[in-house]
Amino acid sequence: MQQRLVTQGYPLFVLELSRAECRFEDLGAICAYLRACIEGHRCTRFIADFDHYAHTAGLPEGEIGPGIRAARNLIFCFGIALPEPAALGLRPRSIGVAETETGFVISFMETPMPLANAAMEDWVRELARTPDRGGHPDPHRDLRQTVVHPPNPALSSPG
Repeated sequence: MQQRLVTQGYPLFVLELSRAECRFEDLGAICAYLRACIEGHRCTRFIADFDHYAHTAGLPEGEIGPGIRAARNLIFCFGIALPEPAALGLRPRSIGVAETETGFVISFMETPMPLANAAMEDWVRELARTPDRGGHPDPHRDLRQTVVHPPNPALSSPG
């Protein structure tokens, strides 16, 4: 087995919205909107709606960060090309939606496919109230971040 290091960090697009800034009132409505976007795109196939919060809370070693009230992943595939077998390890895609005490955090990992990035960024930006939708968030703010996770001791193999 070969180990290939694709990237050291995870390039993420992240949008944090207060409840007042969000067009939707709850996590379920946000996920329903995003699922409709996924199912309506000609190049995507919806796979699952995963309740990450319930999964993590159900594990004896599960840890949930302070302030997270709910967390779901909408899992889907942009299946435009399959250039090599190893590309399967990078798929499918996911948009994460977390409800916090103050609002919502929506995130997805950047892809090497501009079409997919543009579509996901458009879908996520539409969650925000803008002047034409009764709000004020800047529709042009940069959503990209790089996140590097520290090792999780619970997942480490005994040495």
